Amino acid sequence: MWQLYSVFLSVIVVAHSSTSQNENYFLTDEFIDSINKAQSTWTAGRNFHENTDVSYIKKLMGVLPNYKNYMPSEIQEHQLDDIEIADSFDSREQWPHCPTIREIRDQGSCGSCWALITPAVLLSHFSAVSAFGAVEAMSDRVCIHSKGKVNFRFSSDDLISCCWTCGMGCNGGYPGAAWHYWVRKGLVSGGPYGSHIGCRPYEIAPCEHHVNGSRPPCEGDGGKTPRCNKKCEEGYDVQYDKDKHYGANAYSVSSDPKQIQAEIMKNGPVEGAFSVYSDFVNYKSGVYVHTTGHFLGGHAIRIFGWGVQNDTPYWIVANSWNSDWGDNGTFKILRGKDHVGIESGVVAGIPKDR
Repeated sequence: MWQLYSVFLSVIVVAHSSTSQNENYFLTDEFIDSINKAQSTWTAGRNFHENTDVSYIKKLMGVLPNYKNYMPSEIQEHQLDDIEIADSFDSREQWPHCPTIREIRDQGSCGSCWALITPAVLLSHFSAVSAFGAVEAMSDRVCIHSKGKVNFRFSSDDLISCCWTCGMGCNGGYPGAAWHYWVRKGLVSGGPYGSHIGCRPYEIAPCEHHVNGSRPPCEGDGGKTPRCNKKCEEGYDVQYDKDKHYGANAYSVSSDPKQIQAEIMKNGPVEGAFSVYSDFVNYKSGVYVHTTGHFLGGHAIRIFGWGVQNDTPYWIVANSWNSDWGDNGTFKILRGKDHVGIESGVVAGIPKDR
C-alpha cells in the first residue's frame, strides 16, 4: 500500500511540474524564436524573466470578461466630411504642452490597467511617472481641453479603491464604468507612489516586471486594493471634496477606425481594451499581429495615434507595464481589422469646466 501511495505522489509531483512548465512556455527563448520565424510585421524579445510567476503576468490583465456590459452609450458619430483624417498622427506631437501624454505608467502587482487610462489634469510640478488607464486619458484631456492652462493628475488610487461599481479594484474592473464614475462622483488628484504629490498618491509600489532593474520583484498576489480613504494625505492643503474634478460626459466610440481617429484628433487620447495572448507579452517593436499562444486576459490601454509601417496600418498605444517593456512602454498594433478587439471597446469623455 505504501509503495502504491509513493507512486501516486510521484505522479502528482511530475504532473504539477509539467503543468508549471507548460504555463511558462511563452517565456522561453524557444517560444520567442518561434514568433519571429512565423511572421515579419513585428519583433519579439525578452521582456520578462523566464521564471516570472505566470499568475503575476495574468494579473496584469485587469479588464473583466463582461466589460462591454458596462460601456457608456455611444457618442453621435463625427461628421467625417468635416474632418480631414491624417495619414499619421501622434498626440505627443500634436499637444506637446501636455506632458501626461508622454507618460508611461507602472501598475505594479495590481490589475488596475482599467483605471489607469483616465483623463487627468496635470499640475506643472507633478513628476512624469505613474497613474493609469482611465486616469491617463482623463489627465490628457483636461490639459488638451484647457489648452494647457489646467494640469491635474487624477488619482488612480481614488478610482480603484472607491468606485464600487467599477469592478474589483486590483482584481480587475470595467473601463466604461470608470468614466461614468468620473462624471458622477469625480476624482481627486494623486501622483506616483511615494511622491506625496496630490491628495491621494498611488499606494502600490512599483516592482520589477522585466529583465533588468533595481526594483523589488513583482509577485502574483502582491497588489492589494487600497482602502477607500476619503481624505487627503497629511501635508496636502486642499480638502478631499474640494479637490475633486469631474467629467461632463462619458461615452463609447464607434468601432469604425475613422471614428476613433476623428475622436482622437478632436478630443485627445482614448481608452481601449483588447484580448491579450501569450505572444504579446514578448513584444519589442514593429506592428503587433497575434501570431501564436493562448489567451491570457483582457487588458486596458491608451490609444494616442496611428500610422503606416511597411504598408501595414497601425495604432500607437501606451501600455502600463513601465517603460522597460516593449518599445519604451508603447506598442503598435494592426489598425482597421478590430484585431484582438482593439477597436470595439473604446471609451472616452469630456472634462467638466470648473
